[in-house]
Amino acid sequence: MNPELFQQIVIGFTSTFKGLHLYPAQHPTIRIQLEKLLLRLTTHLEQREMLKMGLLEDTLFIDDHLFAVQTPATTILTQLLKQFQIEALEFHRGLTENELLYFLQLLKQTDIAPEDLEAMLAEQNIEHIRLAGGNPDEDQEPRKIYGRAMTVVNEMFEDVHLGRIPCSKKAKHVVKDMARLTLSDPHALFALSMLKSYDNYTFTHSVNVSVIALAVGRACGLTEEQLRILGLGGLLHDIGKLKIDLEIINKPGRLTEQEFAQIMNHPRLGAEIAHEAEGIPPTAIDIVLGHHLRYDCQGYPADAQLQGSMEMVNMAAIADTYDAITTLRSYQRPVSPRQAVAKMLTVSGTMLHPEYLDAFITSLGTYPVGSLVRLANNEIGLVVRVGTDNPDEIEVKILFDADGQHLSRPRSLQMASNVKHLVVAEVDSFIKGINPVDYF
Repeated sequence: MNPELFQQIVIGFTSTFKGLHLYPAQHPTIRIQLEKLLLRLTTHLEQREMLKMGLLEDTLFIDDHLFAVQTPATTILTQLLKQFQIEALEFHRGLTENELLYFLQLLKQTDIAPEDLEAMLAEQNIEHIRLAGGNPDEDQEPRKIYGRAMTVVNEMFEDVHLGRIPCSKKAKHVVKDMARLTLSDPHALFALSMLKSYDNYTFTHSVNVSVIALAVGRACGLTEEQLRILGLGGLLHDIGKLKIDLEIINKPGRLTEQEFAQIMNHPRLGAEIAHEAEGIPPTAIDIVLGHHLRYDCQGYPADAQLQGSMEMVNMAAIADTYDAITTLRSYQRPVSPRQAVAKMLTVSGTMLHPEYLDAFITSLGTYPVGSLVRLANNEIGLVVRVGTDNPDEIEVKILFDADGQHLSRPRSLQMASNVKHLVVAEVDSFIKGINPVDYF
């Protein structure tokens, strides 16, 4: 801990911030202040990957140092953080002068809503300044990220219903967090894709396809930036259905030829909506337009003109198929993750890209997250975690004892090896009355 350096960092922030009210960004005074501030931050970041600055019960802190005695500089910085409802800021190694300048210029604008600040940083690809909560682990909790994604989809879909162009800022921001979590823990969000809602199928399906597409992309070796595009395309892939009569979308029986013709138009309608929205990458629009184009070049719309390659479109199609198969509909009983894999293998090379599908299936392991399994000792448990490096390294929550009694307090069992010998069969969670998401 270096209290003197931390004090200099606070002074550097407030001096540069005040200077921007007096001089343009390129003025020599501003450049000198920025250079000094960056030097102080990088001096600290040479020893640590990150510096964290924020408020603890309205008192400014940097890392483990609390500014108990207020100074003019700490007062200004405290007021700024409160104004933008920032609990904490993270400055990461690799921070640049331009990133600092852009961030300070944002804080100077009084008309920016606090909830838009993080999205604006993401839009400018500011990677080394991040907003965080008082507890970063809680902010990145899978359920919270999934919940935010659901909120974003609801807001965008509501915009379309009202005839407005949907705002993409929040969508891009939440997909960024989803991509990062998928890279660090590929099965955490994937487990939540088992959350299904018949009443809000379009919303949950959109989020689930994004989550599953990220898992497919990670298995296929995509970069974080590529994952963000893939996840965004997955989130928006069915947005065109909002332009189709709800009675057709929710019809439980077989569609007429005329009704199916309307359904077949939803990729084109969705692509038009995505094109109107600000900042949607062309590849994400391709995913919206082409997610029903099969690997063998069949599917619809037959005359679709994609702007790029089919790579991410094929990955999104795998995700779309997986979620559709594992979802309860009025006309379809859901299947387990393993059964879904078996069904998808029957259309590998025709409907679905064979190499991408194989990579995805390998990443899921013998018993994917969400599988209900019977052990050799007759206990029944739910697979709640799969190893990142070894997909056959699993964690099971025992839900039923050997006599078939439902346990009031499930216990965890780690299986690091011999999974194929310890697990003897898959069990139908639908028959057992188990909702897997309740245990994640």
